[in-house]
Amino acid sequence: MEESYEISDPRVLKVVAHPLRVRLLGLLRNDGPSTASELGRAVGESSGSTSYHLRVLARYGFIEEDPEQRDARERRWRARHVYTSWDNARMAATPEGWEAVRVMQARQVEALARAMRAFEDDPDPDWLPAAGMSDYLAALPPEGVREFNRRVSELIGELTARHAGHPEARKVHLWAAVFPHETRDSGEHPDDSGDLPADRPADSPEEDDA
Repeated sequence: MEESYEISDPRVLKVVAHPLRVRLLGLLRNDGPSTASELGRAVGESSGSTSYHLRVLARYGFIEEDPEQRDARERRWRARHVYTSWDNARMAATPEGWEAVRVMQARQVEALARAMRAFEDDPDPDWLPAAGMSDYLAALPPEGVREFNRRVSELIGELTARHAGHPEARKVHLWAAVFPHETRDSGEHPDDSGDLPADRPADSPEEDDA
């Protein structure tokens, strides 16, 4: 697969922000090539529904037919890119673009919630010490946040390469999210979660959230 599909057209981002399409694309990226029937069983939809949405994803360049077809009677699809990216500032230039970003971010939060619930329903004892979420509150300028995002991406690539072939290695979901914290002095009403003590692994340094 290619590394990234960089989207500049808000209409294309809106296409993949559809709730079923983004799930189908995620399954193809994470689990490998599949047919509409296989994906339909995974998401609880008919093969006719998944087939339609797969064709839409293919039309806009997100997926393609797998050349190694296992069944001549049904198309087998594969993802073309590891991940999707876009420029928030460029998208925010139009109401349509910013709405597409908002919808896409909502889909990402939904994916996080599904992964969290799946682990909570059947926790793997070997992964309990490592899995979970941490939150931090730091004072950074925009360029500091951009550096954070860049270094996170670099670190993931470095760790993936270092642990390639490790007997305990498995695919894991990793999320990084950064949004400005609105204080009471600004006149805004921040979400209560921003005022709670941060939840971090035991070996993380303590920080003041006040």
